[in-house]
Amino acid sequence: MPVSAAAFRQIALNFQGAEERAHQGHPDFRVNGKIFATLGYPDETWGMVKLSPDEQRAYMKIEPNAFTPASGTWGASGCTLVKLAKVKKAALADALESAWSRLRNG
Repeated sequence: MPVSAAAFRQIALNFQGAEERAHQGHPDFRVNGKIFATLGYPDETWGMVKLSPDEQRAYMKIEPNAFTPASGTWGASGCTLVKLAKVKKAALADALESAWSRLRNG
């Protein structure tokens, strides 16, 4: 079952201290003022999660049709695009939690 943008939003906002704002015309999700995820880039069928490069490789191995690096240095640093129609909800929740947890104490 595909994950909707609403489900992505609900999962992201469920983490303590998470808030929704906007950046470059896209909804983003922040903790301590730092972005850990976005929706709607490159279009409304995608989300993005800021993982470490090691986490990115792990999620791409688990769900290669759902997770892919963003282009350029953003992708090399761990920014990972998530195809909403392909990702399993549990994997998305885990990835969002990983991204959130790296920034929550910073």
